[in-house]
Amino acid sequence: MSLATIPPEVARRRTFAIISHPDAGKTTLTEKLLLYSGAIREAGMVGGKAGTKGATSDWMALERERGISISSAALQVDYDGHVLNLLDTPGHQDFSEDTYRTLTAADAAVMLLDAARGVQAQTLKLFEVCRRRGLPTFTFINKLDRPARDPFDLLDEVEQVLGLATSPVTWPIGSGPQFRGVYDRPGRAVHLYERAERGGRAGVIGVGGVDDPRLAELLGVDAHARLVDEIETVEALLPPVDPADVLAARVTPVFFGSVLNNFGVDIFLEHFVRLAPAPEDLLTADGETLPVGGPDFTAVVFKLQANLDRRHRDRTAYARVATGLFERGMTAVHVRSGRKIKLARAHTLFADERETVDVAHPGDVVGLINPGVLRIGDVLSTREGVRVPPLPRFAPETFATVRPRDAQRDKAYRKGLDELAEEGVIQRFYPAQGARDAVLGAVGRLQFDVFTHRMGDEYNVEVVLTPEPYTLVRWLDATPVGPGRFGKLVIDLDGTPAVLFRHAREVDYFQEEHPGLGIRALPGL
Repeated sequence: MSLATIPPEVARRRTFAIISHPDAGKTTLTEKLLLYSGAIREAGMVGGKAGTKGATSDWMALERERGISISSAALQVDYDGHVLNLLDTPGHQDFSEDTYRTLTAADAAVMLLDAARGVQAQTLKLFEVCRRRGLPTFTFINKLDRPARDPFDLLDEVEQVLGLATSPVTWPIGSGPQFRGVYDRPGRAVHLYERAERGGRAGVIGVGGVDDPRLAELLGVDAHARLVDEIETVEALLPPVDPADVLAARVTPVFFGSVLNNFGVDIFLEHFVRLAPAPEDLLTADGETLPVGGPDFTAVVFKLQANLDRRHRDRTAYARVATGLFERGMTAVHVRSGRKIKLARAHTLFADERETVDVAHPGDVVGLINPGVLRIGDVLSTREGVRVPPLPRFAPETFATVRPRDAQRDKAYRKGLDELAEEGVIQRFYPAQGARDAVLGAVGRLQFDVFTHRMGDEYNVEVVLTPEPYTLVRWLDATPVGPGRFGKLVIDLDGTPAVLFRHAREVDYFQEEHPGLGIRALPGL
C-alpha cells in the first residue's frame, strides 16, 4: 500500500515491538530510543546500582526489584517528523503469551541479538510469531563494546537458523575495547563514537568513506586496512537493502552497535523510520478489508492492566486503533456484547504517567478505562459485527491451587483473582466438583511470583499457593457425563470446561474413556 493513498497522519506512524532473548538489552534499547527522540534527557537501566536512574519504561515494583521487564508498556514519541509507537514487551520467557499478543498489535519488529551469543532460544520462538504474521523484522546486533563473534558468522547464523536473508545497513568497526563505531553503508560514511557519560548521547565524529585518509590515523593502519577489506567483501557478497523485500519480510536489514554506549542507535533510527511500514488496512476474520483511513473507527484490545493508577484502583485496556479516527467521547459498539460504549476516558501511557488523549490515529495505542467490560481480543467499532482473527493463547504448563491466608480478606482476594486473571497474569480455573479453591495455570513459575506479589502489593491480600502435579490442560467441547477416572475437570474464566492432566498418556486414557468428545489443546480452536 502506497503512503500516498493513506492520510498523512497515518503515513507518519511507525508501530513496532522489540523482541529478544532475556538480557540482550531490550529495555536499554527502549530507553535509548526515548533518549534520541528527546522524550527523556537521561537514559536509565533496569536493575541499576544504588544512585543510578531506574528505567523509565518499567514501572512495576517487581520489575525494578528483579531488573527484568514483565508488563508490556506502550510508549509514543515523536522523532524526525514521525510518530513512533513502541510496544515494549516482557523479556522473560514465562510471559511469552503477553509478548505474542503484543506482536499482533505491531506493524514491525526489532529483533535484538547479543553479538556474543547470536540467535538464542527465546528470540527464535518470538521470531516464529513474526514470521507467521508476516511482520517486517529489523535486526540490531548489540553489545559490540564487548568481545563479539565475527559479524559474517552472525549474519550467516540469522540466515541459517531463521531462514531470513540479511542485508547489513551498518557495519561494525572493531569489537570489544577496540569497538569504535559503524560504517553507514547507504550513506557511505564512517561514524566514530566517543563514549557517553551519565547515560547521555554518544559523541559522533563524522568521517567520509572508508578511503578517507584521516581514518588510518584515527583507527590505526592495521584496523583501517581490516575495515577496508571487510567493506569490500560486504559490497561484493551482500546486496544493498531493498525496501520492497523488507516490507515483504523476505530480508531483514541488519544494524550493529552498542545500545549501552549509544553506538549506532542514531543511524538505526534514521533508517528505521524510512524503511518500516505505516499502518495498513484491516483484514477482518470474515475476509473483508476495512481501509485504514476510512470513515469507520475500529480498535482491538490486546492487553489489560490493573491498578496503573494506584489512587483509583482502576483497570486499563490497551487498544490499538486499526482504522478510522478515535475521538475522546465518541460512542463505539462493543462487538462481543453488541452494546454501545462511550469512550470518554482515554490516555497515553509513559511508564506510570498518563496523559489524556483527545484524538488517536491508526497505529496509535490508547489506554481505555475499563469498568470490567473489556476483555483481551475485544473489538470496538463504529460498525456492528466487525470480527478480527483471535489473539494467540498459550496452554499453561504449571499449576497451583490458591487461597487467601486470611479468610476475612476474601472479598479483596476474589477481586484481585478475577482482575489479574482477566489481565492474563495467570489463567484461572475452578474445579467442576469438590473443593472450590481456584487452580492457577501459568506458562512459567515467574507468573506465580508476579501474581503473589501483585495480590499483596495491590490488593493487600497474602495468598498461599500449593503446587499441583498437573502439566497439561485440554479444553472440551462439552462437559463429560460422570467424573471419569483420569484428569481433573475444571471450568476456565470464560466458562469453558477443561481437564488438567499429569502427563500426556492420561490424555490418551481420557479420550478412550470419552469417545466422540471434542478435545482441544487451546480454547476456540
